[in-house]
Amino acid sequence: MQYFPVFFDLHGKCCLVVGGGDVAARKVSLLFRAGAAIKIVSPELCESLQNRVANNEVSHVARDFEDTDIEACALIVAGTDDHTVNKHISDLAHARYIPVNVVDQPKLSSFIVPSIIDRSPVQIAVSTGGASPVLARLLRARLETLIPSAYGRLAALMNEFRGKVKNKLIDERKRRRFWEDVAQGSIAELIFAGKEEAAREAMHSAVDIARVAEDRGEVYLVGAGPGDPDLLTFRALRLLQQADVIVYDRLVSSEILDMARRDADLIYVGKKRDQHTLPQEDINLLLARIAKKGKRVLRLKGGDPFIFGRGGEEIETLMQEGVRFQIVPGITAAAGAASYAGIPLTHRDYAQSVTFVTGHLKDGSMNLNWPALAQPHQTLVVYMGLLGVKTLCEKLEEHGLSGDTPMALVQKATTREQKVLVGTLGSMSGLLDSTTIKPPTLIIIGAVVALHKKLAWFEGAKKAAR
Repeated sequence: MQYFPVFFDLHGKCCLVVGGGDVAARKVSLLFRAGAAIKIVSPELCESLQNRVANNEVSHVARDFEDTDIEACALIVAGTDDHTVNKHISDLAHARYIPVNVVDQPKLSSFIVPSIIDRSPVQIAVSTGGASPVLARLLRARLETLIPSAYGRLAALMNEFRGKVKNKLIDERKRRRFWEDVAQGSIAELIFAGKEEAAREAMHSAVDIARVAEDRGEVYLVGAGPGDPDLLTFRALRLLQQADVIVYDRLVSSEILDMARRDADLIYVGKKRDQHTLPQEDINLLLARIAKKGKRVLRLKGGDPFIFGRGGEEIETLMQEGVRFQIVPGITAAAGAASYAGIPLTHRDYAQSVTFVTGHLKDGSMNLNWPALAQPHQTLVVYMGLLGVKTLCEKLEEHGLSGDTPMALVQKATTREQKVLVGTLGSMSGLLDSTTIKPPTLIIIGAVVALHKKLAWFEGAKKAAR
């Protein structure tokens, strides 16, 4: 995080703007909307600032800047066209720990002014850290279309009833759930429809009947997909933002965890081969135990929970313990890796079926049904098989597949660190000796792998992004 985002309360506080041109006028407009007492120091003013002075909206000192001008100021904006003056103002402000913004010069500023979406009292700030104001404005414009102006009215209504709800629901967690129901339910819809009085009446009723009984917990079993956070489902994202506790494994990226509620508890239960933070049985019981305390628990797994994700084992325990649960499928690693590597899992000219297997069984062996796997015209996808590549290749050749059968290893699929190693059953062991491939890695075997060179769209996208 390059900048720490904050919102200043400037109502009635003296804010100094040095400069009288259009650039300074834009900053004055924002400060005026924030209720600041604005003092402008500049020999001359543009027309819009002259109008503000005439309307007694700001005060004006018609001269060049002097050092004493910064006294008793809560915030300073330097917007002159003289770099020496701007730097001098910056130095003075920094020495006195007064927040200062030098327009379009982040290195001289202690804060920057973001692009703002104003749905007062809801405010959203978008910043690129000064790297690209144009991009910040484009993002703001996109968000403007997604966030109705009625959200401001909804926030005002919620604030109106805040004290009553706090008195009725002492427990903070229950209050939060109450407000989530308001923000996502029928009361919000009434506000969006312009029926504010009906929404207010509904709010009175909701507060009067607010339940104070012990909440029942619930577990959300959610697939986090193959790595790219953009591949999360909408439902997964919604549950991420309302869960009290996130229980996650090592395949879940930090970018996805950043989408969770800021006050959610994060519990890491990641597993590597022969390195288990918690045994699976303990994870199962942990989910049930936390949910029984009335909390909403989100079990976040890489890929899909029901494809080599141990999801079946976890819900068996939840059912035995009488805990409610939901299942949210995710894009499994096979679909993500194949798509981003340009390797179709099925193709009418090459493969009419696809088989998923795990290369690491419960007892640590690779004891698979080799005759069934060594079949022509099918694609074989192997999860967790990196350490057993040599055995995998030998066994498939031993049971009838040609050593020339194409084979690919896809590392960290769908992310910017994705790496694809292409070879054959006969050559892959040797290729691994001369390159570095690390988990998580998916193995794809079959004639469709030959299409990678032709269809590897993501490799080109990564190069273009550099």
